[in-house]
Amino acid sequence: MTLDLKAAATTLNGLRPFPVAVTTILNGRANGLMSLSAGAASIVPEAPRVTISLTKYNLTHDLVLESGVFAMHLLAATPEEQFAISLDILMGLGGSSGRDGDKISQFRTKPGVTGTPILLDALSYVEGRVVHSLDIDESTLFVADVVAAEQLHDGERLRVGPAWGALPKEWIEQYDRNHHPQLESARRYREQAKS
Repeated sequence: MTLDLKAAATTLNGLRPFPVAVTTILNGRANGLMSLSAGAASIVPEAPRVTISLTKYNLTHDLVLESGVFAMHLLAATPEEQFAISLDILMGLGGSSGRDGDKISQFRTKPGVTGTPILLDALSYVEGRVVHSLDIDESTLFVADVVAAEQLHDGERLRVGPAWGALPKEWIEQYDRNHHPQLESARRYREQAKS
């Protein structure tokens, strides 16, 4: 039986409708990125956990791996002025590599309990300390105990479809160019794992 990649993509993409901003810090160096892989990881209400899968290509991956801390932020779709700020966060964290320069200082932040930068213009966040990680070839899956959380603004959560549809065409083209090396890196890690 041949794998139906279109059906797989439809199902898997349906599991990740909310883009999240992930931030971290290590020895004073802060970084962040956008992800579609965040999730809740505990059914125990008094002991919440969060998961995030980060590709090894990204600087944020390396910083989380070594520091063991990160914050995961939901972005706002409403009100309209907050939507525009959310798009700025998405473009600022998702459009380039932290290896090429500072991506965090352009945003309003405060240090979290772990020192991780908290994006003050996010809708809400959870901050975590990593308790487990799993190497999955091109990525690492991190599971963290939530050590802090805050609702920063009122509004609806930003969904990936409407956000992507509102981004400038030039930015999307640049994103696609920047994303290509990440995909190639992931393919190399997969091939190495097979060897």
